[in-house]
Amino acid sequence: MSFKVGDQVSLKAPLPYLKTADSMPMLRPPDLVSPEEVGRVKGLRALGVVEVLFRRGCFLISEDRLKLVS
Repeated sequence: MSFKVGDQVSLKAPLPYLKTADSMPMLRPPDLVSPEEVGRVKGLRALGVVEVLFRRGCFLISEDRLKLVS
């Protein structure tokens, strides 16, 4: 599945950790984003990685871990 910038997405399942989308990425605890929370796609990266803006930050998440929200 491919996403476009501006799409609304949510997590399919909780993740073991979150990776920030900063210029110097850091690993963060997974409880910052719940599977019910809706985020917005801010950018697309190589190898199927999507930059998603959630309420508590912008994170890099593999596209196979995301689902579109209608």
